[in-house]
Amino acid sequence: MQQAPFPTIFPETAAVSEAGHLVIGGCDTLQLVAEFGTPLYVFDEVTLRGRCQEFLREFGDRYPEVRVIYACKAFVNRAVLRLLAEEGLGLDVVSAGELAVARSVEAAMDRVYFHGNNKGEDELRPALDWGIGRVVVDNFSELALLERLCAERGTVQDILLRLSPGVDPHTHAYTTTGITDSKFGFPLATGQAVEAVHAAQAASHLRLVGLHMHLGSPIFEVEPYEEATRAGIRFAAQMRDASGLDLREFSPGGGFPIQYVRERPATPIAAYAEPITRILLEECRAAGMAPPRLVLEPGRAIVGRAGVALYTVGARKDIPGVRSYVAVDGGMADNIRPALYEARYEAVVANKALETPAERVTVAGKYCESGDILLRDAELPRLTTGDVLAIPASGAYCLAMSSNYNQATKPAVVLVRDGQARLIRRRESLEELFQYDVL
Repeated sequence: MQQAPFPTIFPETAAVSEAGHLVIGGCDTLQLVAEFGTPLYVFDEVTLRGRCQEFLREFGDRYPEVRVIYACKAFVNRAVLRLLAEEGLGLDVVSAGELAVARSVEAAMDRVYFHGNNKGEDELRPALDWGIGRVVVDNFSELALLERLCAERGTVQDILLRLSPGVDPHTHAYTTTGITDSKFGFPLATGQAVEAVHAAQAASHLRLVGLHMHLGSPIFEVEPYEEATRAGIRFAAQMRDASGLDLREFSPGGGFPIQYVRERPATPIAAYAEPITRILLEECRAAGMAPPRLVLEPGRAIVGRAGVALYTVGARKDIPGVRSYVAVDGGMADNIRPALYEARYEAVVANKALETPAERVTVAGKYCESGDILLRDAELPRLTTGDVLAIPASGAYCLAMSSNYNQATKPAVVLVRDGQARLIRRRESLEELFQYDVL
């Protein structure tokens, strides 16, 4: 076995066999394709567990009380949620659907946090019925709705308030959420955050236990977290003095990055853990406050590197002097990120992993959109029909945003470890595409 190309982008167990095949979790990817077909998403269990342990270790070794909750929006699957629970993670859900998946695997509801900027009554009622641990309240409408629902039940619900600290995380505009002009949260700059604290404290059936922020994703710089953490704790101290706020929990959210391409390595988790925990402790000490529980919400940083997408190469189109296109049997229906965010990836030809690049090609999907491009101007070995293309760092926000565009069936997903592959989501069938149609 040899080390796989792009070792910091592929899962930790990735290697290349003597036959020149990409191997993940001890499984030959060509054998996986033969058994499960393509497109196929392969998740490495060792990498998944390792990322959970890294977050718990790096933050837990520096701070007295830490809770890590996985952001289900990155990728939700019952087998994966059970694995994360084994590693001690709670869950961040943003819909009744994600909450239902969590409940189906008997997730510990006291460690489930319900986010979202437009939670409806039809979502909050089951959350309350199932004993949700925390509701992260996003706006005044939700605050009033949640108070009414709890009053009807005669119960008291623990909540966090989501604040907009006015911090620019320097990421894509579509994934920036911590600025003042955002659909999320109570802005600090406008005074609405102060109003929200007063309103929450005045509510008879809500218990304000913490403050939450989420700046965006992926955030490669440490400084936005430093700025937001400092602003959040100083705001908490201000509200303690003004209205007796007892801050028991504080969350700087998630947004931690992974490496997608060679020239942009991800910042290590320790590089975030050190300043976030240091500033928390310094600001609490300066304000005479007890350090609150620190709640982290990684999603991409847990599953992103663990997932690899496998495709079969099909048609080829060479335009002399312009470009060579090679099409694969997937694309924007299973990974819309390049079309949506201009996201960039690397790739390896899984059956030619030892071969050196021989051509520059643009890898296109099979769907009826000119923007359906997975990789542009990639340096790869000569591609022919039937080759298997592997795109690493595909574990987050690919399957989560997948669709049935052009009536595509959604891919199968396998979990690999020690040479064993376990199917954790079967491929969607053609019949299932129209099962909800009514004639």
